[in-house]
Amino acid sequence: MFEDGAEPFFDAFSRALAGDDAALAPWWSDDAHGMAGLSIYRNTVYKGLADAIAASYPTVLKVVGEDWLREAAVLFARSHPPAHPVLIDYGAGFADWLDAFEPAGDMPFLPDLARMDRLWTEAHLAAEADPFDPQTLVSLSPDAYDQVTLQLIPSARLASFAMGIPALWESLRLPEGADALELEDAPRAVLLWRPYGEVKARPLTPDAYAFLAACRAGQSLASAVAEASALADITDLPAMFADLISNGIFAALVPFPIEGVSP
Repeated sequence: MFEDGAEPFFDAFSRALAGDDAALAPWWSDDAHGMAGLSIYRNTVYKGLADAIAASYPTVLKVVGEDWLREAAVLFARSHPPAHPVLIDYGAGFADWLDAFEPAGDMPFLPDLARMDRLWTEAHLAAEADPFDPQTLVSLSPDAYDQVTLQLIPSARLASFAMGIPALWESLRLPEGADALELEDAPRAVLLWRPYGEVKARPLTPDAYAFLAACRAGQSLASAVAEASALADITDLPAMFADLISNGIFAALVPFPIEGVSP
């Protein structure tokens, strides 16, 4: 069967799953039986992928309903096959795909809700890490802030939106759901992280978001402080730092620049 190697067959099989009925014809001895088997296998595969999307995007599911989401998931899956057999994190590009999905055009908030769902999944699946000892920062002289950087724990995820997507997302995640799709007409930022085995989400002030984004980018602590200071009263910064540290968001205080990261 594979005299010329397996690669042509598996390439044809992938095309057949995506809808090219004739792709496997050279390997079939009976077209009717081949098509029947392919149809069963194709339906099984796409059902599994749709199940994975529905599980990973529960907020989107709550807004659009199961039929809508499953139809969209199958269309997405045809052009985005899984990269590996484990489907727990399948669907990374679904939010971007929804941006161009015409039936979602009357729900402009939907792709961003999907992005929030994806951030939750990434935080949930990220590696564990113990928060760092805050005493290491307390004992650090401000003169040394340009020589170190704060690393976020692996589960930390940041996002900013032009509108109040985080609050809408959180209301939809409640068991009883939201009474209405109310969306604040103001920019909002959010942090998701998993400090002790449970994913949490919290809104971020502009200065806190700027500080964390600078840390995530590998900037020095001095640069991160400067980013935050440009957006907040300097007297508010100690309270912001204490709040972030107490919530277990940082993993380590390391020398700057970090190897492999441009300052």
